[in-house]
Amino acid sequence: MNAELPEDNQARMLEPTQIGQSPALDGPKNRRHLLRILFVHRCVADVESCLYELKRVGFAVTSELVVTPEQFAKQLQSQPFDLVLAEYPSSNWPETLVLDSLKQFRDEIPLIYLAHQLKRETVADLILKGAYDCIEMDSISHLPVTIHRAQEEKSLRSERDRAEKDLGRSEARYRALTGNLNYAICRCALNGSFLEANEAIVAMLGYASREELLSMNLGSDVIRNSDKLMELFRRPSGSGLVDAIEMDWSRKDRTTVKVYLSGREVLSERGDSRTYELIAEDVTKQRELESHLRLEAASDSLTGLANYKRLVDALNMEIKRCERTGRQFALLLFDLDGLKRINDHYGHVTGSQALCRIADVLSFCCRDIDTAARFGGDEFALVLPETSAVAAALVAKRICDCVANDGKGPKLSVSVGSAIYRENGERIESLLSAADLAMYAMKLRTGAVTESGRFSTGLQLASAANRGAKGAGS
Repeated sequence: MNAELPEDNQARMLEPTQIGQSPALDGPKNRRHLLRILFVHRCVADVESCLYELKRVGFAVTSELVVTPEQFAKQLQSQPFDLVLAEYPSSNWPETLVLDSLKQFRDEIPLIYLAHQLKRETVADLILKGAYDCIEMDSISHLPVTIHRAQEEKSLRSERDRAEKDLGRSEARYRALTGNLNYAICRCALNGSFLEANEAIVAMLGYASREELLSMNLGSDVIRNSDKLMELFRRPSGSGLVDAIEMDWSRKDRTTVKVYLSGREVLSERGDSRTYELIAEDVTKQRELESHLRLEAASDSLTGLANYKRLVDALNMEIKRCERTGRQFALLLFDLDGLKRINDHYGHVTGSQALCRIADVLSFCCRDIDTAARFGGDEFALVLPETSAVAAALVAKRICDCVANDGKGPKLSVSVGSAIYRENGERIESLLSAADLAMYAMKLRTGAVTESGRFSTGLQLASAANRGAKGAGS
């Protein structure tokens, strides 16, 4: 039985974990950065399980453990933390008080909820309210990757905020930067001709010398769009500063560099000659990294489909769109039948391959506007914008047929349930619940529910069958 802390227990410092060896996450960043975690949890055993997983993959961690709101607020105000891991639900805390308190004191710290069992609709609600993610203790091995992604995203946000703040410069700052090789600086006439340039902008744009660049034109040779140049020069505010903007520039070899641009309008002493001093920061690699991290954070590592967090975002976006247009969209939930039997009989590698086969079929049957996701275990989802119940039923049948006849072994089958926006619900939670009940109604009809034992009472069985028939459109 897990040991629990009494409510009046004081905040406790847990023993720091030591750096381990792991090919997955062990690297220079993990070795030099000490991860500071604040646990909001009553169960010491669960906390120690989290620390063990982090130690196993190479994180160095110090942690504090609190159990009451007063202790939590005191710790947030007394020392910095990189992350908060909180028990959910907790008898000590009303619903989302941890999240609300974090927003009040340290809004920039990611919060990950830890639970022994969570409904999908609850996870969706917590993420929409501001939690970074939710992890079940049965899947605690996913914690290190989730934390790694949270820290990378936090770091990128901090760097972007610093860059935006630094680019609000005074005239003295502009002139001091002219000789700085870390920033590309130039002065241009209203028609785009270069008047001055430092070595950094010459190198960034790939020209052999300053003289060669000065013979070019910012509008026609670099921005490659004279209308965009005039739009840029029409942007100065009353203070004469050019509002910061991100745009693509063309190098000498016609490759593209993405720049974060700011500047100011400069008038001659007589006030009749307008030129512009510009600072351009190359953010190409930063944007590529952000794009990669966004894709990684939104993707399931096994199948490459969207993960649960991305699914919640897609559903939220579709609900908002349909509120504007009054149209429908459909949600399909799929469950691979007999995954446990496949794992037991053929091995877990074959079981993983079976999940990937399902993912391949979903990807093949998707339109560009659809979102296919795996949100854990043997369950998948498909969001179908602009889709009626009849069309959703046809899509579901086509996917089931493709899975059953993909020509690979062992032979697979899936159970499917559907929900239609407004007809079966107007919130993410209600749509997921309706599709889930419809899916398990299908399992009951086909006998595929025997291993899960999902429904244990006659009332639940009847509810699933009734709502499932409506949700599937059959």
